[in-house]
Amino acid sequence: MTINLYENNKPVNFPCLQTKRLELVEINQSHLTDYYKIFKDERTTKYYNIIPFKKEEEAQKYIDWFQARFEDKLGIRWGIKLKDNAGIIGTAGFNNFQRNHRANLGYDLHYDFWNNGYITEALSEIIKFGFEKLEINRIEAEVMKGNTASERVLEKLSFTNEGVLRDWMYWNDKHYDITMFSILKKDYLYN
Repeated sequence: MTINLYENNKPVNFPCLQTKRLELVEINQSHLTDYYKIFKDERTTKYYNIIPFKKEEEAQKYIDWFQARFEDKLGIRWGIKLKDNAGIIGTAGFNNFQRNHRANLGYDLHYDFWNNGYITEALSEIIKFGFEKLEINRIEAEVMKGNTASERVLEKLSFTNEGVLRDWMYWNDKHYDITMFSILKKDYLYN
């Protein structure tokens, strides 16, 4: 069943999601410090095209961007929080999406919470939402070369490794190879 996120071209209530251990919530101003803590750590930013934050104010433009993408019907990003905990420990969602076509998946997690299955759990629910509610046909994830942990997560979620896109990303005056992963709605439905 499709969900309508917009009425009269304006966003309606943000769709919060739940898993066994997590709540996926709208990212807002109250998460500024949490988001800063995630991205001040070089371990988190190593395979991300973000320079580690030095000041909390640097996180504001990303929160504004997430909200603008949702308001403009271009993307949707959830804050990941443990149930019964107010702060977010990461984010995940579609940096962009187009109904009946494709979406680009992005995600991050504070280092202290790695290797607990939280990203896999969150992405599983987001992928389901994308296929079932947003009517997306193809979900893509771009992974920087060397990010084997992210590759393992996507493989667990039945994504297909489509190969390396050479010099695909340009960031910080340098080109980077990206491995493209995808999952199609028809593959998701039959898994």
